[in-house]
This record gives sequence, structure tokens and C-alpha cells, in this order.
Amino acid sequence: MYDLGIENGIIVTPKKSVRTNIYVLDGKIAELTDEVREAKEVIDASGRHIFPGFIDPHVHSRDGGATHKEDFFHSTRAAALGGLTSIIEMPNAVPAVCSAERFYAQKANLESKAYIDFGMWALCLGRMNNKDLKELDELGVAGFKFFWGYAINKSNYNLVYNYEKGDPNVIPPLGDGEIYTIFEELAKIGKPLAIHAENADVISELTSRLRVEDYENEYEALLAARPSVCEESIVKTAISFAKATGARLHILHMSAKESVDLLEEAKAAGLKVTGETAPHYLTLTNKDFLRVGTNMKGYPPVRYQADQDRLWEGVQKGIIDSIGSDHAPHTAQEKNGSLFKIPSGMCCIQTIVPLMLNAVNEGKLTENQLAGVLSENTARLYGLYPRKGSCLVGTDADFTIVDMSKEVTLHKDEFYSISKVSAFDNFHVKGFPVQTIVRGRTVMKDGVLTCEQESNGQFIPA
Repeated sequence: MYDLGIENGIIVTPKKSVRTNIYVLDGKIAELTDEVREAKEVIDASGRHIFPGFIDPHVHSRDGGATHKEDFFHSTRAAALGGLTSIIEMPNAVPAVCSAERFYAQKANLESKAYIDFGMWALCLGRMNNKDLKELDELGVAGFKFFWGYAINKSNYNLVYNYEKGDPNVIPPLGDGEIYTIFEELAKIGKPLAIHAENADVISELTSRLRVEDYENEYEALLAARPSVCEESIVKTAISFAKATGARLHILHMSAKESVDLLEEAKAAGLKVTGETAPHYLTLTNKDFLRVGTNMKGYPPVRYQADQDRLWEGVQKGIIDSIGSDHAPHTAQEKNGSLFKIPSGMCCIQTIVPLMLNAVNEGKLTENQLAGVLSENTARLYGLYPRKGSCLVGTDADFTIVDMSKEVTLHKDEFYSISKVSAFDNFHVKGFPVQTIVRGRTVMKDGVLTCEQESNGQFIPA
């Protein structure tokens, strides 16, 4: 007898959608069949779509270092409520994950709180930790993150957003020569080098001479200080470094149409370059600022309709491989002020799946494309496939069960995260996750966490 049967649902993969029954034993998919088998627990999924468990590869849970904004206990439960079965945690915490010692410390911290399964990123610091990258790879990190153009705090290796030259407590932004050494080291390893692509020098120069009063509103001034060339120029350099070294380059949170053009050209040339965008770039434009306000500030910024249109084209054509939330909460107080002074980022781990399901209903992508960018493609990118992101016999029984006709208005007060600053408060969606299953165990059903106080999420080595 099987532990779990999910019957009469439509399984959605990147290649097809098919009605079948799923049977689970010991947390693994044991059988896919049109026949009815005996199971201790049976879920009738009639009229529902069953996706391979959705994965969010881009999460900043602020644990540790800034747990007044968010922590892993809350972020992983918010993720489950939003239909995610796994997340990959970014490395810029305290301690930053930049060595084996710090990896072990953070892994133990996250395991004590995890509600769903998780992977971990490692942080690149150039010559300071090039020697540590191989060991971090062997420990199973999913990829390596580099914040191009940012200074680093000497004491904890965290990012310094407002760098002042000459500060003795800060490691200045790395020059291109040292960045090139990171590409060389990771070419030997073969895992993705993921970059935050913004040209800090150009941003600094444009910001220094900006007169905010010359623009229609403060958001237009912010875009003038961070135009698309800031992203485009770094993406172009990174692709050239990847070509020269053979490193696997991954471009995070793409916001500009020019980046999609460059990614398409790189793929056509056979280079090992992939890309990610985020729901806010696919659903918001500069025109939404007057409605949403400072809550939509992120780096890189949400841009124009032409950028959004090209990003969607990139998703539809398979140029863009993955979608991540870039969940990066701040308190409401911190987000209240001038756009040029408040921090960037928002709470969005609980909204990524509903927003993308809504996009399917709007005809912006198909359900099969969604199974690619939120499940299989992401799992393949980070070395988690087929254990994650698949519906194959023998793999983890992770599923997101969806009601494509369910209509919901998102409310920030219903978010599980500690901080609830969101650009999507009162945003109406059609299509909603109704059950989240991790390794054969239901962790969310009909908007309720089924084992809220338990921390049974596991680290997934890549």
C-alpha cells in the first residue's frame, strides 16, 4: 500500500499536461498510472493542475544579521503558503557564506528553522576567497553569487550600499582584473556564477549630478540615475569574461530589454550563459509608482513598458531560463522616505506563484512554460534535477497543486513574513496554489499551514 495517492489531477511538465494518478511511498514518487491503487491517504485533485514542486532560487531571508525584517522560520512558511516546495537562500547574511566554516554555521542555522527544503548560495569575494570556492562546491552549494560593483564590509563581508572612498572599514569594489579571476576559478568548478549586474561607477556619476526636481516624479529621477545602460554594460562585460574563461554565467533579476538581447545573442553563439527575471519586472512598470509608491523600489529598478514586453518575450522564447522572487524584506519604517535613501527590496516570496499563475490565465505564458521557469529549468540550473523539479518515478514527491480558476485579492496582512512591505498589496489574481506537498507530506492546504511549528525542511546539496 502506498503512503499517498493524488488522483484525477492534471500533471503539468514543460513538455505536456496529462491526466494521471500519482502514488507516493517513503517521500518518493513510486508510480504514475491511469489505474487506481490503494493508499493510506488519497487526495482527489479533480479539476486541479499538479506542478512539479515550484522552486524559488532567489531568496534573502535576512537570517542572520537582520532578523527584525525576516528570518528563515517565517520565510519558509510564507513560501509554503505561496505554493513553493523549495527555495535557494542567498549568501549575504551574517555570517556571509564565503568559506566552509561559514557554510556550516549557516546551514545549521537554517536547518533549525526550515519548513520546506532549501539550497544555499555561496558568496564570491575575489582573491579573498577564491581558494575557498572548490570546497564550497564540494559542500553542495547551488551556485556562487557576485555583487558586481559593490563594496564589502571588512568585519562581516556584507554589502556596503553607500560606499565612500577611503573608508578604512570597507573593501572597495573589485576591479575587472580581480573579477576575471573569479570567472577563471569558477570555470574550473562548473557551477553557475550568478551576478547582480549594475554598473556602480556610472550610477555614482549620474547620481552625483542629478537634480531630482528636474523630473516629473522621484521615480523618474531614480531611473535617470540607474538607466538600463548600467545593467547592459555589466552584462556585456560578464558575457565577454564567460566567453574567454568558459565559466557558466547566470544573470540575475534581469530588468532591461538590452539584457535580453545580449542573452539571446550569447545563447545563439553557444556560450554557457543563462538568465533570470522576477515577477515585479513582469507585472509593474514606472507608471505604477504613483499607485504603489516606495514599496516598489528594488535594484535594479522596475523600468518601462518596452522592457517588460521584451522580458516577457524572453520568457516565452526560452531566452530567460528561470524566475525568482528576489524576496528581500525591509520594515515599513525603513521603506518610508526618499527613494534615494530608503533600502531596495520587498516582500515577495508568498506572491511569486500567484502572480505567475495569473500571468498564465492572462495568456502571457503557458502552463507548460511555467513548469519550466519555476520547476524543471530552475532545478537543472542549480544541479537539483531530477530530485527536484520533476515528476519522475524515484524522485522527491514535491508538488504544487493549483486551482487555475480560483480568484484571490492579495493582502499584505495575510503574508506570513515578518515584514510585509509589498508592491502587490490589493493585487487581484486568478489562479492560486491550494496545496503544497514536500516529499510526500502536505505542508499547506487551502491557505493553512498543516504543521506550522515543525521545522522539517532539509538542505538539498547540488
